[in-house]
Amino acid sequence: MVSKQSRKEIRVEKHRRQRKNINGTAERPRMSVFRSDKHMYVQIIDDTVGKTLVSASTLTKDLGLEKTNDVAAAKALGEYIGKKALEAGITEVVYDRGGFVYHGKIQALADAAREAGLKF
Repeated sequence: MVSKQSRKEIRVEKHRRQRKNINGTAERPRMSVFRSDKHMYVQIIDDTVGKTLVSASTLTKDLGLEKTNDVAAAKALGEYIGKKALEAGITEVVYDRGGFVYHGKIQALADAAREAGLKF
């Protein structure tokens, strides 16, 4: 009987393949996105020292979200992380979509972060 890989295993393999080519530096840190069933999490990471510079999630109280798992929440999170990054002096990032398809929430977050002033 042929066994089928779970969607999570497939996503993790995609992310592993992507991370071979995506690396955050001090000049252009990596903006990493993780999406669970209920929430989204974003970190801006300098991989040379292994340090998270800025982070946010849909659990952040400042966002004041009622629903945390829709496209509107992703847009709000993208705007918020963009503003926090600019306050921290980060203008350019490398976008790491975490093996997720660049569609829907992942795309909305990226577009909102671009509108907030981040370049990637």
